[in-house]
Amino acid sequence: MPHRESDGIVPAAPLDLSLLRTFLAVHRAGSFTAAARLLGLSQPTVTTQIRSLEDRLGRELFERQPRGVVSTAVADELAARVAAPLDVLATVTDRGGFGAGPVPEPVHVAGPAELLCTRALPALAPLTAQGVRLRVATGLTDDLLEGLRGGRFDLVIATSRPRGRTLSAVPLADEEFVLVAAPAWAERIGPDRVAADGPAALHGAPLISYAEDLPIARRYWRHVFGVRLNGPAAITVPDLRGVLAAVAAGAGISVLPRYLCLDALASGALVPLLTPEDPPINTAYLAQRPGGSDNPHVALVRERLLAVGRTW
Repeated sequence: MPHRESDGIVPAAPLDLSLLRTFLAVHRAGSFTAAARLLGLSQPTVTTQIRSLEDRLGRELFERQPRGVVSTAVADELAARVAAPLDVLATVTDRGGFGAGPVPEPVHVAGPAELLCTRALPALAPLTAQGVRLRVATGLTDDLLEGLRGGRFDLVIATSRPRGRTLSAVPLADEEFVLVAAPAWAERIGPDRVAADGPAALHGAPLISYAEDLPIARRYWRHVFGVRLNGPAAITVPDLRGVLAAVAAGAGISVLPRYLCLDALASGALVPLLTPEDPPINTAYLAQRPGGSDNPHVALVRERLLAVGRTW
C-alpha cells in the first residue's frame, strides 16, 4: 500500500494485514465486541490490535462510547482506502469474510416495516460486505414476538417491551410522536388554534390512521389533550409511510413518529400543528431469546443495531 505524505495516516513501513482486518471489522461493526465475535478473537485482543494500529499511525481511530465506538474522520478515510483490497483478499482466500470456518446462516430480523426500512436496514447495509446475510420480515409486534418465541426469528424490533421471561429485551430507540398536516390543512385549521383550543380546533379534519382503533392518535390525544379520541378514521393504511403520503397529499391530519417525517417537516411538505412541552414518546426494544444464538452474525447485527439505535 503506497504511502501518501499528504494525509499522513499510513506510515512508510507496511502494516500488518491482521491489524487492518481487525480495524475494518470494528469500523463496520461499530463495536469491539461485535468485531471480536466475527473474527473469532477475544475482545481484549481486538482492543490491543486497535491500540497497536493507532500507535503505528499516531492517530486516534475510534471514540469509545458506552454502547460501541464511533469512527473518527481518520478511520473513515483509512477504511475507504483498505476496504476494497481486503474484501478482494478475503474472497480470493475463500474465507467468506474476515472469519474462518463455514459461512454462518442468515440472520432473521423482524420488526415494523417503517422502522426497518427507514432506519434499521440502512444501518445494517454495510455488514453485507462482511458476509452477513439478512432475512427480513415485517409485521405487528405481538405476532413477531410470537414468531421469535417459536424460533422463526433471531432478533425482533418491538414497539413494546415483551411480557414474561421467555424473551430478553433491551431499549433500542425512543420515537417521538408529532401531530402533522399538509400546509393547506394547517392553514384551514389556523395558526396556533390547536394550542389555544385543543382538540376542538381539529373538528372536521379527516384523520388518517395506521389502524381502525387509531392506536397512535388515541395515545396522543390522551397524553397531550387529556381526553379520549372518538370518531372513525377517514383513511387507514397498515404502513405509516402510506399514512405520511396520504397526509402530505392533503387527505387530512395524523400523528406520526418524528423520525419518519423529518424530511417532510424540513421541506415544508408537512407542518406540525402543535409543539407540546411533553410530547408522547414510545420506546422500541430489541428482543431475542435468552442465551442468544451460536451464529456470530446474530451478535454482529445486534451490536450494530444497539450502536446506531441511539441516533434514530
